[in-house]
Amino acid sequence: MKKYIVFIKTLLLIAFIVFLYGFASQRNKAKKIDKVAVTFENGDNLFVTYETVNKLLIQNYKDIKSQPKENIFLKQLEETLLSNKMIANAEVFLSVNGELGAIIKQKTPIARVNQNGHTYYIDSKGNKMPLSTNYSARVPIVKGIREGKIPDELYTLAKLVFEDEFLKKLIVSIEQTPKKEFLFKTRVGGQTVELGKLDQLDKKIKKLKVFYHKALNDKTLNTYKKINLMYNNQVVCTKN
Repeated sequence: MKKYIVFIKTLLLIAFIVFLYGFASQRNKAKKIDKVAVTFENGDNLFVTYETVNKLLIQNYKDIKSQPKENIFLKQLEETLLSNKMIANAEVFLSVNGELGAIIKQKTPIARVNQNGHTYYIDSKGNKMPLSTNYSARVPIVKGIREGKIPDELYTLAKLVFEDEFLKKLIVSIEQTPKKEFLFKTRVGGQTVELGKLDQLDKKIKKLKVFYHKALNDKTLNTYKKINLMYNNQVVCTKN
């Protein structure tokens, strides 16, 4: 008899737990979204604003804050955010207290193209990224791109400049010539740096750094107008 009582009590306890879970689940589903919280992963220099993200979140709903949670399709909201060409990644989630959250990762521009009326950024993945009316990135200007795809070698060079703190401060423009050779224009001194092809690029960049450090220490940098890195184990300069 005691076994039956224990068994019945166990069944009742399980039923009560299931009831509470179902009740809480229904209340949670019916709860209204009363707050939208947007977080940006990569800084405050926003190419896309909080207001833009909020607008994207609500554009398919009359008022997202009044929507029951069960009506919010998170995947759809993420796809809506990713339709913005400034956004690289978006994660949308719901909290238990009725808050809709969005974590946004903006695209990272590494260079800016201004060629024959075509103006856009090259992002860190090598894709085109539109300019923003909210913020202008301080990145090198790229010249020599024809219409169509961004050349792989030019993207490689732009990415190298972006990721190297010395080059990032030094280089103001990157140009690809019709011969598929490359030129830098410098911020300090205003020199033209002739890289040539991208073979032995690491050695060429090391030579450039050594030359600049020496020329700055000697206070002779402003006497040069061209710096040629295409010769082995030497830097050939043209004076003003």
